Amino acid sequence: MGPGSTLGPMRAVVARVTEASVTVDGETVGAIDEPGLLVLLGVHKDDTADAATVMARKLHELRVLRDEQSCATAGAPLLVVSQFTLYGDTRKGRRPSWISAARPETAEPLVDAVVAALRARGAHVETGRFGAMMSVHSVNDGPFTVLVEV
Repeated sequence: MGPGSTLGPMRAVVARVTEASVTVDGETVGAIDEPGLLVLLGVHKDDTADAATVMARKLHELRVLRDEQSCATAGAPLLVVSQFTLYGDTRKGRRPSWISAARPETAEPLVDAVVAALRARGAHVETGRFGAMMSVHSVNDGPFTVLVEV
């Protein structure tokens, strides 16, 4: 986006998977059991609702599935997991700085907005649990992983 853009630098690590799940305290809270996308979603402190809408469109239409299909064209599911650590800055020292990550009270509604926008587009979306200690299991297809920023 160019100068004057109202979008923040929301980012996602997107892996093409044959299956994926998230558990919290031994309970499965979200799972996809067919080919789709595992989305680790990071919210920057400057992100807006506009960024959430654009990210949802991008994720749904990203042509990274087999035969260059997208979740939109293939009807493939997405598992969206909040991942503030995508904004860990490791350029200095040995401990990441989290200063660029959105605070929970800002990040959670924006993660929810991405999920809601995906569902409004007709996508099947499963999720992790915001703020919880989650175990994420995935079987990568390829492996094929990309970084998406809006």
